[in-house]
Amino acid sequence: MSSSFSAALSGLSANQQKLSVIGNNLANLNTVGFKASNVNFADLVSQSIGGSSANPMQIGLGVGVGQIRPTFTQGSIEKTGVATDVAIEGAGFFVIGEGNNRVYTRAGDFHFDKDGRLVTASGLPVMGYDDIDPMTGEIDTSGAPEAIYAPPGVLRQPIATTSFRMLTNLDAGAAVGETFASPVEIIDSLGLTHVATITFEKTAPNEWDYTITVPGADVIGGTPGTPFELATGTLSFDAQGRLAQVNGAAADNVEINTPAWVNGAEPSTFTWNIVGDDGKAAVTGFGAPSATSSVSQNGVQSGAPSSIIVIDSGGNLVASFGMGRTVIVGKLALATFNNPEGLVKLGNNYFAESGVSGQAVIGTPGTGSRGTVIGSSLEKSNVDIAHEFTQMILAQRGYQAASKGLTVADELLVDTLNLKR
Repeated sequence: MSSSFSAALSGLSANQQKLSVIGNNLANLNTVGFKASNVNFADLVSQSIGGSSANPMQIGLGVGVGQIRPTFTQGSIEKTGVATDVAIEGAGFFVIGEGNNRVYTRAGDFHFDKDGRLVTASGLPVMGYDDIDPMTGEIDTSGAPEAIYAPPGVLRQPIATTSFRMLTNLDAGAAVGETFASPVEIIDSLGLTHVATITFEKTAPNEWDYTITVPGADVIGGTPGTPFELATGTLSFDAQGRLAQVNGAAADNVEINTPAWVNGAEPSTFTWNIVGDDGKAAVTGFGAPSATSSVSQNGVQSGAPSSIIVIDSGGNLVASFGMGRTVIVGKLALATFNNPEGLVKLGNNYFAESGVSGQAVIGTPGTGSRGTVIGSSLEKSNVDIAHEFTQMILAQRGYQAASKGLTVADELLVDTLNLKR
């Protein structure tokens, strides 16, 4: 008889805990980045009883909560219009806090504090990368993530030009001796600009000479009013107008060196990227007017970025740099886990690493199976109201059935006690 009481009581306890989980899910229906949990039951150990059956004869001793498991399905994305809000689309967690205080979250409702540090709604620093590689001018992501500082108005160190690229066509129908010039702006180590001019002269069918110059007044050893020659060479094209040779060898990029600049900047070394990473040449010799359709270079002038205007899909914090220019001032980090269901909920939308979750694997958005991010947006909770209400009804019925089992067991016990009368 006592086993009937304990089995029914375990049913009350298990269904009560299920109702508590459902209530918590519904309470967090509008919590940013919240992940709902599901409750799975497991039967308790069974008691074997004697009997003539060849099969085991067992009586169950009730039910228990076998698992309370968070569900990391994607929540809906909602546009907020706030530049520092960011949502994760796919796998991963934002990395929050430093050292032993590190936690993880899907909630991207960030803002900058008074010191220009990117922080969460509760004030913990958001981890990422904000160091600039002086060679490339890009964010250096090779080290461990740190707190992202991007206070507006702070003067940034300039990045000297190390490469440039021009998409240029040289007219195959031009007469021998005809010239075409294309300028490109380069930036020195002090952040000041200079104009390098590439002058092309047709010397034979499908063959052009080039000369790269800067104003003589800009470099030490130059003569004001006279172009200072940096490099010369020859471009050869095949019968289809495709670049075949540069300086008598296979088509390749050209390295250019300058003397020291008269303004005190150190000598520049930069590369004319004639052949891109995809193997395609940026210079062609088709039968169309000579023209340069685009020019790009990787130098950055000194300047003070203003507020963040967008966070792109790669996690880059893009700030306005004046005159319609933009600059990347930081990059978010994302962490993934082998078993995210093993993370421990801490409240405030935070998760902590545990022994069963595995170690955090940290990198940048869009790499190593990590998801991408969406700026000016937040991920909403993944709570499904219809599912929760259905589970609530089932848990309620389970609780009622268990309570009825207690009532029946009590009535049987009373009847048993009345047998002696």
